[in-house]
Amino acid sequence: MPGKHRVRLAISPVQGYHVMMSDIDKKYPLALEPPSGDVVPITLEMVSELLRLSRESPRKRMIQPLHKHDGESLHRMFNALQPGTYIPPHRHRNPDKSETVLVISGGMLFIEFDETGNVTSHLIVQPGTAVFGVDVAPGVYHTFFAFKPDTLLFEVKDGPYSRTDDKDIPEWAPAEGTPEAVEYLVDLIKGIMSEQAEPEVEQPS
Repeated sequence: MPGKHRVRLAISPVQGYHVMMSDIDKKYPLALEPPSGDVVPITLEMVSELLRLSRESPRKRMIQPLHKHDGESLHRMFNALQPGTYIPPHRHRNPDKSETVLVISGGMLFIEFDETGNVTSHLIVQPGTAVFGVDVAPGVYHTFFAFKPDTLLFEVKDGPYSRTDDKDIPEWAPAEGTPEAVEYLVDLIKGIMSEQAEPEVEQPS
């Protein structure tokens, strides 16, 4: 299986992560405003600022959309992630959506699940390696985890988007912002790494 090599996954402590999500939303939105203009330069300044904001956010991630509104049929975005961020396992619905993710910097562990929450496959995804991106069919439960600081993704997926029902999160996946989410994330990574030779997993302090 691709990704079957030794890699150090850093699971950083998530101190204070399980605070009220409504309070986080007020100060740290999940996404920035899209840039204006018909032709938008994609600059190092843009992504550097995005990475900085992801380091400051309690969620440890931040999105810079390039599409102008949620109703567009094709969504394009940069997603900046730090180790310790938790994205609940999910699939994109209403309607079913495909998704492509390219890793620009850092490193990502991509995980696929079956309907009951069992891990069916995983991939180590890094720029400059044999696997530098993933394409996900509609209806597939998945998540991903940044195992290097300042991981930057470029994502393309079908629209439209509605925050209330875009992600179909199963009952077996803990909600974001809860103590259970931290424990689930650590156990998930430990379980995957136990399948690999000489795994090295940093525990939360």
